[in-house]
Amino acid sequence: MPITAKLQYLRIAPRKVRLVADLIRRKKLEEAKTILNFTTKKAALPLLKLLKQAEANAKNNFQLDFSNLFISKITIDEGPKYKRWEPRARGQAYEIQEKTSHVKIVLDEIVKKPTVLTQPTVLTQPTVPTQPRKAKEIKKIGPKLIKEEKTEERIFKPEKPKFKPEKEIAKPKTVKGLRKIFQRKVF
Repeated sequence: MPITAKLQYLRIAPRKVRLVADLIRRKKLEEAKTILNFTTKKAALPLLKLLKQAEANAKNNFQLDFSNLFISKITIDEGPKYKRWEPRARGQAYEIQEKTSHVKIVLDEIVKKPTVLTQPTVLTQPTVPTQPRKAKEIKKIGPKLIKEEKTEERIFKPEKPKFKPEKEIAKPKTVKGLRKIFQRKVF
């Protein structure tokens, strides 16, 4: 059962958050927490909080042991950009884009627990596929002999598409001499 946690509108550029996310991808939960505690990037603290939120979701909503969890997927997507203007020399204005990012963490179990069935299931015997009968097979039922009719086995053969080329494309005429090569085209 995958456990998800989302963080939206984080005021850090996605490429900066991806640097930290690559450190903890596919790691165990405890190992990822230790890595984030000692990482000196600005994005480490919000990712650590999000990881703790995902751990709380697993414990409270699904009663899972956090020592059996690992980060199966972490995605960092681009959020909206906040646009500002800065005055520059000679009356110009330069645009400043403050980028945001959306982070999604998916936790999964290392060793899957067996699921408990709530309703009993009825097991049926598997059916054996029958083979096609041979042509004019004779069966003996009691004193009578019965001839069975020939069963047709139809093999699906798709028809070949009838393709007619509309017209063959005429090849351009080759002209000898340099004079024709360097002439201008008339439109």
